[in-house]
Order: sequence, then structure tokens, then C-alpha cells
Amino acid sequence: MSRTDYYHVEDGEWIVVTKRKHKSQCCDCGLVHVLNFRVNEHGQIEVQSARDARATAAVRRAFKFEKD
Repeated sequence: MSRTDYYHVEDGEWIVVTKRKHKSQCCDCGLVHVLNFRVNEHGQIEVQSARDARATAAVRRAFKFEKD
């Protein structure tokens, strides 16, 4: 299995995301979510989010957490 690289978004930056299975990673803790988007019958954007435990574990292996 190959390692996935994540694009680093700057604060306030607009990005185009995939409609299904978009993965988002927290810069601070490495938590990864899979996001799905859709437009409902009223024209509103709906977002579905779920944690991806496997991807989170893979990312966190490379993290160097500091003790408080």
C-alpha cells in the first residue's frame, strides 16, 4: 500500500474537493476524516463525515509528538 500525500491548505484558502471520498487530515494531530458532499433538493450543500482510523494510524506513525 502506498503512502498518501496530503495537500497543505493555507488559512482562508479556497480549494476544489472531490464529491466522494475526499480525505481531510488535521495538521496538529493527524486525525483523518473521509468527507462526502452532495447538493440536496433545496440547493443546499450537505456534508457527511466519518473518521478513517486506518489512515489516521498511518499518518500518526510519522508524527513526532512532544511531551507537555
